[in-house]
Amino acid sequence: MNFAMWKKALTVIPNVSKQEWDGLDLVSKWLISTRAAVLVMTFISAALAGLFAWRAGSFSFAPWIALVFGLILAHASNNIFNDYTDYVRGVDKDNYYRTLYGAQPVADGLMTKRQHLTYFAVTGLVALVFGLYLIWYTGFNPTTWILLGLGAFFVLFYTWPLKGLAMGEIAVLIVWGPLMIGGGYYVLTGNWDWNVAMASLPYVLGVTTVIFGKHIDKIVPDTQKKIHTLPVVIGEKAARYTVLAMMVIPYFLTAYLIAAKFFTPVMAIVVFAIPAFLKIYPIFLKPKPLTPPEGQLGWPLYFVGYAFYNNRRFGSLFMLGLLVDAALRIFLPTFWH
Repeated sequence: MNFAMWKKALTVIPNVSKQEWDGLDLVSKWLISTRAAVLVMTFISAALAGLFAWRAGSFSFAPWIALVFGLILAHASNNIFNDYTDYVRGVDKDNYYRTLYGAQPVADGLMTKRQHLTYFAVTGLVALVFGLYLIWYTGFNPTTWILLGLGAFFVLFYTWPLKGLAMGEIAVLIVWGPLMIGGGYYVLTGNWDWNVAMASLPYVLGVTTVIFGKHIDKIVPDTQKKIHTLPVVIGEKAARYTVLAMMVIPYFLTAYLIAAKFFTPVMAIVVFAIPAFLKIYPIFLKPKPLTPPEGQLGWPLYFVGYAFYNNRRFGSLFMLGLLVDAALRIFLPTFWH
């Protein structure tokens, strides 16, 4: 077991040679293939769904664990399938952007197409098992079937055709917020709550900045290959300012939800993420440099790293705040109502 590689693959997207790959254990290969470093965003969405359910008095550990692993494995299978789809469509040819900053198992010759599809099938089937358990848990509720169907749709069709039709970013906004958090809350409680769906937006806007940042980073090759991501459609400058807006809006949404008494004032803890935003916002005011700045990690990745950093800071504080918010409502109900 290569625990050092496990840790590395959970923090960055490592580049490995064929010789290194052949010496890795199965878990390391899976973590690299699934781009496991970004799966933390899905865990946070699942954790937020659980916290909303807990504060509503409807939390149960077994279905929440199934929700966590089901969503993480669905995201992982999506990442594997994305790479396969891009490879068979010829997108990854000619040193395409994705192959420059991290291992792309099929394009880099680390595994065959059949092996790659096997990884996808096994990961997707295990995710489906967790999904079917949740359908059983909710009494075969039709809404749960719909949520499972929507999840499968986005897993299979995000890369093609949604991403190329400027709908990939919108899909991320829907999936990591209302679908994962709002839908996860529904599965755990049996109730759909539009306030929970709205309360998911402060976090999911940050997730959307990550995909926006990545698509700004590769706007030139995507334009050349006629992959019409939203940044390609609206232009690089407009995309950068859209990211900044999505970084600011969560603070106002959180303040509104506090004022509306959906959140307790403890959620104001997210203001401690403002220094992180102030540190990185000047970067989005200028185009991506032609050469990597001194000390820049992960090049040619640029904007996506800063967006991920900002989202991680805000998301962690948002989750901590919601944990305390739920505890206060449960243990001091008369004080907060």
